[in-house]
Amino acid sequence: MIKKGRVLAAMSGGIDSSVTALLLHQQGYEVIGITMKTWDYASSGGSRKTTGCCSLDDINDARSLAVDHGFPHYILDIREEFGDFIIDNFVEEYMAGKTPNPCVLCNTHIKWDALLKRADQLDCEFIATGHYAQVRRGDNGRYIISKGLDETKDQSYVLWGLKQEALKRTIFPCGGYTKKEIRQLAMNFGYEALSKKAESYEICFIPDNDYRGFLKRKVEGLEEKVKGGSFIDKDGNILGEHEGYPFYTVGQRKGLGIALGKPAFVTKIIPETNTVVLGYDGDLDATTMRVRDLNIVKYEKLDSTIEAITKIRYKDKGHLSSVTQEGGHAYVTFHEAVQAIAPGQSAVFYEGNDLIGGGFIARD
Repeated sequence: MIKKGRVLAAMSGGIDSSVTALLLHQQGYEVIGITMKTWDYASSGGSRKTTGCCSLDDINDARSLAVDHGFPHYILDIREEFGDFIIDNFVEEYMAGKTPNPCVLCNTHIKWDALLKRADQLDCEFIATGHYAQVRRGDNGRYIISKGLDETKDQSYVLWGLKQEALKRTIFPCGGYTKKEIRQLAMNFGYEALSKKAESYEICFIPDNDYRGFLKRKVEGLEEKVKGGSFIDKDGNILGEHEGYPFYTVGQRKGLGIALGKPAFVTKIIPETNTVVLGYDGDLDATTMRVRDLNIVKYEKLDSTIEAITKIRYKDKGHLSSVTQEGGHAYVTFHEAVQAIAPGQSAVFYEGNDLIGGGFIARD
């Protein structure tokens, strides 16, 4: 007998999504598993085997677990949609001198859309993923994302783009556990090998972590197009020649291929002139930024300036700031200078453990 309704559980074959499905099944939901095939690593031309959500072994692991517990499992091929949107955007952002975070776009525009569409077709009331985050309905009636219990694994940062219609149907079973507890749960369910499964931290379509090589393979003649550019200092003085502006990111120190007698950092990328600006300690500091494509989650909108902890990258500890909304943009003033604000990365605002909202860091 169905106790809690039907839920479509995203199953990559990894430990978190597998335990997600097992917990839901144990709690009385009617579970339907689905594995989304987003990318064939062989097509990226890299040097390492397929890993993470795209491997045949992981797909088989997900299917076997579903069979073990008697619930259906489907494979959803979204490679074409994923490639057209996520890969194209990734390349375009680097070619525009920005530093993209494809996981944010994938969650917002690909995975949740695909899950909800298939959930409707299968009469599923809910969808579930293995993200370390939590969702609840606030006193204002809005669905609110908050950090996962295990802050070392918290993934709320990559979920800022989700809309209310998606959140009201979303369940995050792993959000209330630590990673250690999730591994123990896998053991308790009888999956010792799963409990010891390694995690993948790379971008799924660049599992060898060589984004330079990926760009070279995706953009025909890229090296010839961008070679011969200059490293300059903040006053415009030429310091040397670089390999091409798309191969650098703001804040980068290692791998610059230039010796200046003291540590230097990339402080700005100017694609129009194929120029990379270098600076020294302190030159990366900034106190303001503009955020575009704003999505406010906790409130309908920000009616006044609010105090928030703002994260400017996934592993950022966060910084006290004042945030003001103007239409689809936010203007952020940090209470103390922060380093390496990289256009294209996500800026995410928090109130305690609650995610207020977020957007993409603009170039100006």
